[in-house]
Amino acid sequence: METQEQIEALLEQMTLEEKVALCGGADMWHTQPIERLGIPAIKMTDGPNGARGGSFKGKVTSACFPVGIALASTWNTELIGRVGAALGEETKTKGAHILLAPTVNIHRHPLGGRHFECYSEDPYLTARLAVAYIKGVQSQNVGTSIKHFACNDTEFERMTISSEVGERALQEIYLPPFRAAVKKARPWTVMAAYNRVNGTFASEHPYLLTDILKKEWGFEGLVVSDWTAVKSTVPAANAGMDLEMPGPPRFLDDKLVRAVKDGLVSEEVIDDKVRRILGVIIETGAFEMPEEMPETSVDKPEHRRLAREAAAEAIVLLKNEHNVLPLNMDEIKSLAVIGPNANVARIQGGGSAKVNPHYAITPLDGITRRCGDAIKVSYEQGCTNHKMTPVLNLASFSPAEGVGFTGEFFNTFDLSGEPALTQVDEGIDFFWFGEFSPQVNHKEFSARWTGKFTVPESGTYTFSLTSAGLSRLYVDGREVIDNWTEQVRGEAYFGAGTAERLAEVALTAGQVYELGVVYSKQSAPVLAAIRLGCLPPVAGDPIARAIELAAESDAALVFVGLSDEWESEGYDRADMELPGKQVELIEKIAAANENTVVVLNTGAPVTMTGWIDQVAAVVEAWYPGQECGNGIADVLFGDVNPSGKLPTTFPKRLEDTPAYINYPGENGEVLYGEGLFVGYRYYDEKKIEPLFPFGYGLSYTTFEYSNLTLNASEYDLDDEIQIAVDIENTGARAGKEVAQLYVRDVESRLVRPDKELKAFQKIALRPGETKTVHFTLGSEALSFYDPKRKQWVAEAGAFQVLVSSSSRDIRAKCSFTLKTPPPVEVTLSTETRLNVDCTLQEILGDAGGKAVLEKHLGDLLLAPQLSMAMEFSLTQLASFVPGVLTPQKLGEINEDLVSCKVTRGL
Repeated sequence: METQEQIEALLEQMTLEEKVALCGGADMWHTQPIERLGIPAIKMTDGPNGARGGSFKGKVTSACFPVGIALASTWNTELIGRVGAALGEETKTKGAHILLAPTVNIHRHPLGGRHFECYSEDPYLTARLAVAYIKGVQSQNVGTSIKHFACNDTEFERMTISSEVGERALQEIYLPPFRAAVKKARPWTVMAAYNRVNGTFASEHPYLLTDILKKEWGFEGLVVSDWTAVKSTVPAANAGMDLEMPGPPRFLDDKLVRAVKDGLVSEEVIDDKVRRILGVIIETGAFEMPEEMPETSVDKPEHRRLAREAAAEAIVLLKNEHNVLPLNMDEIKSLAVIGPNANVARIQGGGSAKVNPHYAITPLDGITRRCGDAIKVSYEQGCTNHKMTPVLNLASFSPAEGVGFTGEFFNTFDLSGEPALTQVDEGIDFFWFGEFSPQVNHKEFSARWTGKFTVPESGTYTFSLTSAGLSRLYVDGREVIDNWTEQVRGEAYFGAGTAERLAEVALTAGQVYELGVVYSKQSAPVLAAIRLGCLPPVAGDPIARAIELAAESDAALVFVGLSDEWESEGYDRADMELPGKQVELIEKIAAANENTVVVLNTGAPVTMTGWIDQVAAVVEAWYPGQECGNGIADVLFGDVNPSGKLPTTFPKRLEDTPAYINYPGENGEVLYGEGLFVGYRYYDEKKIEPLFPFGYGLSYTTFEYSNLTLNASEYDLDDEIQIAVDIENTGARAGKEVAQLYVRDVESRLVRPDKELKAFQKIALRPGETKTVHFTLGSEALSFYDPKRKQWVAEAGAFQVLVSSSSRDIRAKCSFTLKTPPPVEVTLSTETRLNVDCTLQEILGDAGGKAVLEKHLGDLLLAPQLSMAMEFSLTQLASFVPGVLTPQKLGEINEDLVSCKVTRGL
C-alpha cells in the first residue's frame, strides 16, 4: 500500500480521541501507540554529537563525535555527511528512530551556553553543513529533528524570553539554515523552540510554524516541541504544533479533544497533524518492526577512525611563530605536558547534547602513545579549572573498603519501609530525566548512600552537594551539609538544581570515615538529580612544579580552556575569561620555555589578548569527541596538517561583539539590535579588528590564488554566474585549503553588509600541485529580503566577487553587472501589492501605481516639493497635507493600489 493510502486508511478508522492521543508523547522519548489500529510508537534520542539513548548517566555508551562548532570548523560537507551517517547507525543501536539534531541556531553572542552545539555565526555556512548532516543521518533511514526553530540563541531565561528580531534579520540570518534544510534535505521533524519570537511563543507561532515552515517552504514532516515547550492548547494546535513532548502531554491531551468539540480547533487541523505523524512513523519502518530494539553499546572500529579524522580536521591553528609546530621528533627529546585539560578529555559540552562515550582519549594519553620511547613526556596539572567540585569517586580512594557507596532506594519520600532497590555506586552523580529503575517510583522516592572513605592525606577537604530534590551529607554521623531545609536555586540540571552547597572538613590521613548521603524527590519536576563532590587538599605549589618541568623540557604544551560545566544547555557563561589560574599558568610557563604551545578546549571564543603574544603557538581543539587526545596529537606532530577554519569570529574583547549592548535582555525581552550585522558582518561594518576573523586558520603549508575568472561580465537574473580560481600549494607539505567566496553588492537600495559568504570549497593539494576551483552562483546569492515588499529582491547593478582564505584575507576579486530586466506585467499576491504604506518612490516607480496617483492627485504630482518627499509613504505625507490626503482619499487610493495590476522590473 502506498504511504498516502495507508495514512488515509488509518485516519478514516481513528476516533477523535485516538487522533489527539497521537499528538502527545507517551513518555520521555516515545510517541503514543494506538494499539487498536496497530500504530506503533517511535522513539527519539539526543543529541547532535552522539546518540545517547534514554539515560543521561546510564551504563549504555555511545560514539562521541566532535561538537557542532568543531564539525563546522572542518568546512567539509563530505566529512560531515559521513559523521551524520555514523550517527544514524548509532541511533539504531539505541533502538531509536529519530535523532534530535542538528542544532542550527546562530552564534549571536559568544557567551551563549549552547554556542559549542551550534555551527556558526554565518547562515550560509550553517545551512550547507546542516544539509550535509541531515542527509547523512537520514541515509540510514533514521530521522532528524532540526532545532531550535527559531531565534533560540542564548540560554538566559530561555523558557520565556522574547527574541525581538526584525523581519529582515529573521529572513536573512536566522531562518536560512532551516529553509535550506527543509528544501534540500527534507528533515523528518522540526523542533519548535522554548523562547518567544516577537512576543509569541515559538511553539504557538502561526507565522513561523504554518505560514513560513509549512506553507511557504512546503515542509511535509511534523513539528515537535522542545521538551515541555508547549504552553497552550488552542493557540499551539492552531499555530501548527503537531507533537507535544514529552508525554504524558499537558496541553495536547483531553483539553484538545474538548477544544475540537467546542469548535475552537477544527478536526481538519487535527487530521493534518495525524497525517504528518503517521507519515513519519511509516517512514521509520516501525509498522514493519513495531518491537523496540534494546539499547546497546556498539563500539565500531570504523566509527573510531572517523571520530579521529573529524577531531583532527576540526582543529584550527591560530598562531605558529617560528614554525614551532609541527613538533620535530628529531630535535625534541623532552616534552612537558601541562594544564588542567591535559590529563582529562574535554570531549563535549553539557546538557542534552552530552552522551556517555565508549571511551575518551586524554591529550596526555594521545601524546604519550605518539611519542613512544622517542621523547620523554612528563606531566604536571599546574592548576584547576573546574566550576563545580569534582565528583567523589570512593573506589579510587578506598579500594580496600569495597568498590564504593551502598545505595538504597525507597518508594517513599522519607526513607521509610523496605528498600525497593539496593545497588553499589562508585560515586554519587545521578541525573534521572525520565529514566528510572522499574522498581523505583519516579514521581516520589528517597535514597540513602553509605560508604567508607579512607583519607590519603591530612588536611582540609571541601565537600559539596548539588541536587534536584532534597539532600544532606553526613560525615561520621555528623551533618556537614544541609541542602534540605533551605535551598538556593542554581544552574545545574537545566536550571532545576540547587546551587552547590560547600563544607570544609578537616580529615586525618589513614583514618576511615563513614560518609552518608540522603536524598528525597517529591512529585514535580519530571527530573531528579544528586551529585556529591570532594576536593582534596593541594600539596605545595602546583604552578611552581609546572614551571620547573617546563624549564627543563625542550617544549611545553599547555592544555587549558573550559569544559561541559562551563558551557552547557541551561545557562550562559558570565564572561569570556579562562577560569581559575589558567592565565597565570600560561604566562609563567611561557616565561620558562620559549617553545610554549597553548592548546584550547573551548566551544566558543575566550579572551587571549593578555597572553597570546607571549606564547609560540596557539591551537583551538574545541571539544573534539572521544578521540580527543589522538586527534590533537595527530596535528601537533604533523601527521595531519591542520585545515580547520574558524566558523565564528574571535573578538579581542567582549565589548567588541555585535550583541554586547543588548545582551542578555531585560523585562523578558532581548533586542536583536544588531539586525543583519551578526558576526563578521558587524566587524566589517564597524571596522573593528578582531583577534581572529571568521574563516581564519593557519596551515603547515602555504597557498597562492591566481587566475580568477568569470564566464561573463554581465548577467540576467536567471543566468548562472560561473567562477573559477586557481589555487597552488606553494609549501613543502600536503594540505587542505578552504576557498571562501564572498559577494559584495556595490550599491543597494537597502542597507547591506559589506560582504557575505555565498560559496566555499575545500580542496586537498600535494606540494607544488595546482587545482582550479569552480563556483556557481544564482540570483539567490545576490538577493536581500525587502520587508516592505515581503519578498526577496536581486537589484540590478554592480557586484564584486571576493575569493578569500578568510573573511579578512582577500586573495582575488573581480566585478560583474546584474542587468536591469525588462518590465513584466504581473499581478502581485495580496502580501506584495502596493498600498499607501509604500513610499512615494516605490509607487511612482511602478507604472500601475503611478497611474493610480495621477488619477487621484493629478497635477499635484508635478509639485517640485515632491522631490524631497520620495522616501515618505502616503500615510506619512497625509500629516503634511491633511486637506488633500484625507482619510477618505487615502482609503480610495489604497483600494486602487491594492487591486491594480502593476508593471515592475522583476
